[in-house]
Amino acid sequence: MAADKQNDAKVSLMEENKENLPDGGLGLEILQIIKESQQQHGLRHGDYQRYRGYCSRRLRRLRKTLGFKMGNRHKFVGKKVTVEMLSDNRYLLLVLMEAERAWSYAMQLKQEANTEPRKRFHLLSRLRKAAKHSEKLEKLCESPRVDAKTKLEAQAYTAYLTGMVEFELQEWKQAMEAFNKCKTIYEKLASAFTEDLAVLYRQRVDEISPNIRYCAYNIGDQNAINDLMQMRLTGGGGGMMAEKLEALITQARTKQAATMSEVEWRGRTVPVKIDKARVFLLGLADNEAAIAQAANEETKEHLYETLLAECRDTIQAVKEELKTEAKQRERSSDGDTGKVSNLQYLHSYLTYIKLCTLVKRNESMAHTLQAKLKEPEADENKRGPRPQDLIRLYDIILQSLAELSTLQGLEDDHAFQKEVSLKTLVYKAYRCFFIAQSYVLVKKWSEALVLYERVLKYAKEVQSKAKSLNNSLKDLPDVQELIAEVNAEKYSLQAAAILDTDEIVEVPQQLVKDNTPLCDHLETFRFDPSLVGKQPSLVQFPPDFQPIPCKPLFFDLALNHVAFPPLDDKVEQKGKGGLTGYIKGIFGFGS
Repeated sequence: MAADKQNDAKVSLMEENKENLPDGGLGLEILQIIKESQQQHGLRHGDYQRYRGYCSRRLRRLRKTLGFKMGNRHKFVGKKVTVEMLSDNRYLLLVLMEAERAWSYAMQLKQEANTEPRKRFHLLSRLRKAAKHSEKLEKLCESPRVDAKTKLEAQAYTAYLTGMVEFELQEWKQAMEAFNKCKTIYEKLASAFTEDLAVLYRQRVDEISPNIRYCAYNIGDQNAINDLMQMRLTGGGGGMMAEKLEALITQARTKQAATMSEVEWRGRTVPVKIDKARVFLLGLADNEAAIAQAANEETKEHLYETLLAECRDTIQAVKEELKTEAKQRERSSDGDTGKVSNLQYLHSYLTYIKLCTLVKRNESMAHTLQAKLKEPEADENKRGPRPQDLIRLYDIILQSLAELSTLQGLEDDHAFQKEVSLKTLVYKAYRCFFIAQSYVLVKKWSEALVLYERVLKYAKEVQSKAKSLNNSLKDLPDVQELIAEVNAEKYSLQAAAILDTDEIVEVPQQLVKDNTPLCDHLETFRFDPSLVGKQPSLVQFPPDFQPIPCKPLFFDLALNHVAFPPLDDKVEQKGKGGLTGYIKGIFGFGS
């Protein structure tokens, strides 16, 4: 209540102090007021009941402030706002809040009418009431006391609510005319005023554009269905229009499903006799194309959820038929129980589609989280994504792949089993990588290093098996990028482990088996507390002696070109003397 009063005070002050156009006195920012009120009081989460309560409380406060009471507690005296009372723009705000209260009640009833169809009559009554209040507001704004901008906004607001009434009554032509009038006025206002207001006007134009195209389709414009499908991809058409659009797409597929009789999957053709399965399989390609062309992650997530919901409903319908078929087989004793029936094979195909969609959805979510992990945290107080979040996603993916390998009718399909096993290895590698990163965050270096080695083992195994299954790797993440990232993370991990002295002190001395210096084992990593101590063993000093070749004192380069004198006479003389000459030499006779 206190917050409501503060918001009312701010709005009233803004309305009193705003600049009016020269040709009028009173002014009211109709679209801006209702948009701010809706966002602040429930409609951000689709809570129309909360917004309706806010409108009622605000009406009570406005009546009390203006002295515009409807009698007393004992007797009701109806009063209407007239042109003569327009001395304050809060009288216009009073009528606007009455219209908003009736509109919010109608939207609340529309949500409840999904399970209680009788509430549709009350819904139409409340919508007509809202349109009646908006017409009253438009007539009041025709007074010369009101500026031109407020007059145009009142006309657009009346056209919008009138179009909503005709849309619910399925009066497509009248609804289209009302929505087109509303769209034209807001487009003119968007081009005439500041950018802040222009954004609000353009948003309202975007909201009603799907309604206009839907009316055109129901009138007979067959090209409008393509525009509606494109609006669905961009996230346009929320609330009421979203339900209408889904119903329209289902109706169009139902008409086309009459020509579909069979489907082929993995070399086997299966007849499709269930209408719900026909409709789903016919729209499967369109749904996958829509997911691929989605403008943002929110739209893609919504399309994935829609596809999965349709797939579950279809599988349930097939299960009901399977129960009937099982009962018939029990009655007939000569049935062939060895081969998987066509209906069971169709069930396996639909289950395959569901599980593959689950894998793609979780992989898409994982890519988004990975991108956020690499971004720096803007707000330290706000919790960002962590590796543990990705581990959970990859657990779901691996569980889906395990279910794929057990589908009935595919036990003997060796190519299919090899593809599933290959995909399992890829996602195991990614799961192991993020488990390692979670250990890095808590400074468990040894565990993280072992897990990084396991990632490399998985990745190399994928590369060796992928040579024969090249087609299966098209939709899978690239393991080569993972290998490069793991190698980089390993070096960072080793450096962080060495710098973390607290962790090193806790490492037992038995991890270092010898006293070899660091220079002798640069290619291997191990914890060595002495490296960060006062006497680190980096190199061996003094170094050991090593044998080296001796350097010659001189080089005799002319030796080969010198001609020595002959010594033949001396050599012969020594030979002729023999023993006699030797004796003479001793006693000196020959000298």
